[in-house]
Amino acid sequence: MDFKDMLQQAQQMQARLAKLQEELAEKTVEASSGGGMVTVTANGRQEILSVRIEKEVISPQDADLLQDLVRGAVNEALSRSREMIAAEMAKVTGGMNLPGLP
Repeated sequence: MDFKDMLQQAQQMQARLAKLQEELAEKTVEASSGGGMVTVTANGRQEILSVRIEKEVISPQDADLLQDLVRGAVNEALSRSREMIAAEMAKVTGGMNLPGLP
C-alpha cells in the first residue's frame, strides 16, 4: 500500500467518524436509580437530556437521598453513554484503538 492509498483510507475513516459523531448525538441511553424513582436520559455526546424524578422522593426531609439518587442515575447514564460511544467507534475503526478518540 502506498502513501496515497493510506491517505485516502485515513480521509475515509475521518469522514465515517464525523458521520458517527452526528449519529451519536441522536442516540440516547437511559439509567435510573432508586428502583426507577430517578431516571436520567443522556445522548452520545454525553449531554444530559432529561431528569425525571417521581414525586414520592421529593421531600425537604429527604434532600440527601434525592441528591444521591440523582447523582447515581446521572453517573450510570454517562457510563452507558461512554459504552455506547465505544461500541459505535469500534464498528467504524474495526476495533483499532486510535489516539484522541473515546
